[in-house]
Amino acid sequence: MTRRRSIAVAQTCPVKGDVQANLEEHVRLARLAATEGAQVVLYPELSLTGYELGVADMLAFSEDDPRLSSLLDTASSHSMILIVGAPVRVGPRLHIGAFILFPDRTIELYTKHYLGAFSPSARVDGTVPPAEATVFQSGDRNPLITFGGNIAAVAVCADVGRSSHPHQAASRGASIYLASMFVIPSDFEGEISKLRGYAVQHSLMVALANFGGPSGGLASAGRSAIWSETGELLVQLEANGAGVAVMSETRQGRRTRAVMLTHSCHAPLERRR
Repeated sequence: MTRRRSIAVAQTCPVKGDVQANLEEHVRLARLAATEGAQVVLYPELSLTGYELGVADMLAFSEDDPRLSSLLDTASSHSMILIVGAPVRVGPRLHIGAFILFPDRTIELYTKHYLGAFSPSARVDGTVPPAEATVFQSGDRNPLITFGGNIAAVAVCADVGRSSHPHQAASRGASIYLASMFVIPSDFEGEISKLRGYAVQHSLMVALANFGGPSGGLASAGRSAIWSETGELLVQLEANGAGVAVMSETRQGRRTRAVMLTHSCHAPLERRR
């Protein structure tokens, strides 16, 4: 039986290669989402390191990495599930991973299925971005997330470009599609068009978590959002800055809340409503 859900997307300001700073921001955003009653919090692709392919190998996480301890503490103390992005080493293979951290302190791992590449013209620093396949290998781990009688599936960025991916999620019983992404401004309309289409086609609630500032020399579109099963935009954050957007189902209907901590990734991280 599907029960009432409360889902949050966390929009982050990534600090290049500074895992500790990014962890601290993740915890702050998770705590903010908890005050809004979120059961699940979704973060962007490679959120713990930023989209920094040049340092991914050096900063790679293991499957039971002790650096996740503060996030596990947060998941446990607030009875919530956190989905965070990081480069992950599985044996000799390096993947773009999404750690799924549960309140009972267990960890599952999703590995990005389809690797992507940005156009050189997308860069803001004039350098040519490497294709993800020059750094990472594609993965096949694809756990479902069950909470409160609901089933959610995870996608990481380029996975969304394959229509078979959400189709498979729906066929496995998912009613929620959690897209952990890094979307640049020129790609934003195309990506959200796909996500809205998947929502309608497969009767999925769809969530998008994006960066709120540049990473890896690329600008970000921000505007992390959640759509209903009919493709209706329920809640969305601003284009710049860090914050959380939450959709909660109550007896009175759906309640949404968008809270920005900062309106710029260059501003001090403090709560602003």
